[in-house]
Amino acid sequence: MNRPLRWYDLFTINIYFMGLTTLSQTMTPLVAPLLVQQFVGEANQGAFYGTLRLWSLMVALLVQSLMGTLSDRSTLRWGRRRPFIFIGTIANIFIMVLIGFTAGMQGMTGYWTLFILLLVMSVASNTGHGAVQGLIPDLVPENQRGRYSGVKAILEVPLPVILVSFTIGKMIASGNMWAGLLTAMGVLVFTMLVTMFAPEKRFENPPPLDLAPFVRLLMMTALFTIIILAVGQAVRLVGGAVQNAADTTILVTMGIAGFAAMLVAVALGVWASVQLSIGEAAKENPSFTWWVVNRLAYLVGSTNLASFAVYFLQGRLGLEREKAAGPASQLIMFVGLFILLVAFPSGWLADRFGRKPLVALSGIVATLGTLVLILSPNLTMIYIGAILIGVATGLFYTANWALGTDLVPKEEAGRYLGISNLAGAGAGAVGAYIGGPIADFVTKNIPESPGLGYVLLFAIYGGLFLFSLLALTRVKPPQK
Repeated sequence: MNRPLRWYDLFTINIYFMGLTTLSQTMTPLVAPLLVQQFVGEANQGAFYGTLRLWSLMVALLVQSLMGTLSDRSTLRWGRRRPFIFIGTIANIFIMVLIGFTAGMQGMTGYWTLFILLLVMSVASNTGHGAVQGLIPDLVPENQRGRYSGVKAILEVPLPVILVSFTIGKMIASGNMWAGLLTAMGVLVFTMLVTMFAPEKRFENPPPLDLAPFVRLLMMTALFTIIILAVGQAVRLVGGAVQNAADTTILVTMGIAGFAAMLVAVALGVWASVQLSIGEAAKENPSFTWWVVNRLAYLVGSTNLASFAVYFLQGRLGLEREKAAGPASQLIMFVGLFILLVAFPSGWLADRFGRKPLVALSGIVATLGTLVLILSPNLTMIYIGAILIGVATGLFYTANWALGTDLVPKEEAGRYLGISNLAGAGAGAVGAYIGGPIADFVTKNIPESPGLGYVLLFAIYGGLFLFSLLALTRVKPPQK
């Protein structure tokens, strides 16, 4: 038997999410883009960073599912989840030290070393992530899960984002990457140690191992990856055909090609995932497919605006290398903070005014925020654009998920909503792998307009916010 829950278990059960987010907010928008830029140069940074994002996200998706399944059936002495969290943390610390040493490397040797290390980090992080997600269902009675989930939300988003902005971001911006990495390591180790006090014991009677859901996810991930690779290659071919054209032709052609490619990846990716997961049942519930399209299209925009923030600020404001890390982390902080502030009341608003109106409003506000970002002449206005996107995304997360739960059969909710996990990881992969080379191509072929490639890329993401509205019109909520 597990011991009774105490007040501090609100933290022992949830605090590891803070460590994981601190790690991801340090690596994804700050350390990884700067190291990629150092290794491959500004002319090719988007393409190589996009490739890194594609493969690390696909690995993360699979490992998180597998480790969640394995920890469900763990009979280890320390408990079902804690051994996975401990092992994942130790592996992450070792990898982060190695990443710190890659900062002294150059060229493609440095890039491929970083690529391999980040794939291994994805395995390590999701070993812990897949396990920690089971602590609330394992240990917390249903009548207390709301408050535990509320603490989880605070620890997982705003606190680590604010922490990175005011500490790690400033360290990296001043050129002290090692200090930033060591701070992130310290937070990760501290949160892991607190989690070791979570009140779980050895699990005596595990359910039989069923790998069918994982095999299904593996097939979906493989097919989605193939689609992303194919449309990405198509965009490169379009670029080759217009590279000697006039500037306006390059800009318009690559904008249309990039937008079309991301739409194809979203539509085909969702269709393939739905067919592999629920098959013929999708014909009886077309609104579910359109809901996933709406979700993926929106997340492609919101996820990648943060991923490319460093490169965007460098080009838009003329900031050099790590000097953009501080403003980038503050931009992401504004987004995360307003997601939190809006997410709580948006649940009440969704119940009061309906899910679809709020999802539609989120797409409109996010498009407006993106427009402010790409037209802003200074950092203050860029932050205002980030706030608008944060407000929109806070509305979207709550209202879109509530809409999805209305659409799925109650007896198969897990099977249906599992596709949304692929949408989450696929968003980063679609936007980065297809978008990165577009930004490189435009920047390289229109050198007299520095940063234009990332302005175009952000405009494409804004277009995806608008497309999410079109997909939403095909969603028909069930009559109550």
